[in-house]
Amino acid sequence: MDMALEEARLAASRGEVPVGAVLVRQGEVLARAGNRTLELNDPTAHAEVLVIRMACEALASQRLPECDLYVTLEPCPMCAGAISFARIRRLYYGAGDEKGGAVDHGVRFYASPTCHHAPEVYSGFAEAEASQLLKDFFRSRREE
Repeated sequence: MDMALEEARLAASRGEVPVGAVLVRQGEVLARAGNRTLELNDPTAHAEVLVIRMACEALASQRLPECDLYVTLEPCPMCAGAISFARIRRLYYGAGDEKGGAVDHGVRFYASPTCHHAPEVYSGFAEAEASQLLKDFFRSRREE
């Protein structure tokens, strides 16, 4: 999660919403990224989607069944769907997202009967730091 937090801080330094993600297989980091929606002019360039794309390319596979994803914020519906389609084994996330989250809040994507694959989900990792990064980022935006 420390690497994901580092990616979130880097995202904030680029003016992006500070969310970072790291994808790991058998202890090896396959991909790490922070949000790049503004930089790439791509609303799908969330940290989770970026690391899934990078790992799939590196492994030449559309599935990541032996992989674990660490992300600083509870995934949104789009990212929860991508995680499911990639067949990621475990999801570890930091801060919950009552407004935009789709794992333990909102639509609770993995609890849906139409969800084909649900990863094991673990929340609250470095939650205070991940949450503070977001609060500081949005506070600074309001002050501008």
